[in-house]
Amino acid sequence: MLIRNEEERDYKEVEAITRKAFYNLYVPGCVEHYLVHIMRGHEDFVPELDFVIEEDGHVIGNIMYTKAKLVDEAKKEKQILTFGPVSILPEYQRMGFGKTLIEYSFKKAAALGYDAIVIFGNPGNYVARGFKSCKKYNICLENGTYPAAMLVKELEEGIFDGRKWIYYDSPVMNIDEADAQRFDDALEKMEKRHQPSQEEFYILSNSCVQ
Repeated sequence: MLIRNEEERDYKEVEAITRKAFYNLYVPGCVEHYLVHIMRGHEDFVPELDFVIEEDGHVIGNIMYTKAKLVDEAKKEKQILTFGPVSILPEYQRMGFGKTLIEYSFKKAAALGYDAIVIFGNPGNYVARGFKSCKKYNICLENGTYPAAMLVKELEEGIFDGRKWIYYDSPVMNIDEADAQRFDDALEKMEKRHQPSQEEFYILSNSCVQ
């Protein structure tokens, strides 16, 4: 097993891996591979934290980070990170590769001076990696809600002091659905299906912690 920075020669393969990992997971089809495609050229992309993981010489997964920010009630800004997509080929999932890749990236992010990560994900996949509910750190969205799927990881213990913070994603996350569909249409056809994980995603993405 090898973890290294993504190189240009990996781009199409990484996009294909992301597509296979996410297709039909949250909705019929997916947009995550298009996000990977456009993220690399955005000013908020962090190339030092763009990693692939290899097994037996073949790339089987990746993780990518972008900058995000928190703003407190005094309008003070704090730069943080978010990651995603993080993808492992379906046939290698639940074997520890994702865990290894994520924890490796935490160490590299901390070494670069970052002290917090906020993501949107299934808590069942991330609490074992040290993520906690955004409510516990008083980090909310601009509308004042604390989504159940918004999770926070301290890379430096005790950095949050109880003040209220509002989380802002990078603009690159605002994907144009039509552009994403055109990008997907140009690739090898995959069948769009409905499956139970999509209902789980709907419930989580529309639930908030009180």
